[in-house]
Amino acid sequence: MNGAALELTDVSKDYRALRPLRIARLAVAPAEAVAILGLDQPAAEIFVNLVTGATLPDRGTVAAFGRSTASISDSSDWLAFVDRFGIVSERAVLLDALTVIQNLAMPFTVDIEPPPDHVRRQAESLAVSVDLPEPTWTVPVRDLDDAGRARVRLGRALALDPGLLLFEHASARLSRRDAEAFGATARTAAAARRAAIVAITGDEPFARTIATRVLALNQATGVLTERRRRYFF
Repeated sequence: MNGAALELTDVSKDYRALRPLRIARLAVAPAEAVAILGLDQPAAEIFVNLVTGATLPDRGTVAAFGRSTASISDSSDWLAFVDRFGIVSERAVLLDALTVIQNLAMPFTVDIEPPPDHVRRQAESLAVSVDLPEPTWTVPVRDLDDAGRARVRLGRALALDPGLLLFEHASARLSRRDAEAFGATARTAAAARRAAIVAITGDEPFARTIATRVLALNQATGVLTERRRRYFF
């Protein structure tokens, strides 16, 4: 395997949809930001599961950080592997009754009522890095708007300094303005950590905010084609 953060080659996975998920070829360099258009929510979930080794392809190779997911030997090995990813998804559970800081402390400790001082400082640093205003830090997550909840999920995804951030339709509930602001924050936070990004989205303006390369998937062939920005005069 080469030094790519992520590489998929001739991948096919049947997930009981009209057609399998197919990816003919995808390579993402370390610290590169890529967005992919053309996968709906179920397909995006399968893609993330393939990338993180939660499931194996029916055909082809998935490799992250130079390692094939087929080489993962047991649950302990998989847990160490999956720690290298940060996942921003509605599937990532937030504890609505707890505050922003308590939710951001959870990757570091189960002792969150209140978190120890050193953990609280880590959580506050995450809140700053995802542009959560300080007045929200002591607010229960249930009282945040969709943009605030997205930023908490991003903070949680960044907590363990992942090498690759995966976004599953992360802007779907956001307004255009909030989506573009969130994309800019995510790209800045990832760049500061030298983390790569793969964002699965149906929102092309968001894709162009969060990524330097935007690809469109042909679902029949699995071919990814670069979607170039169009300019009108």
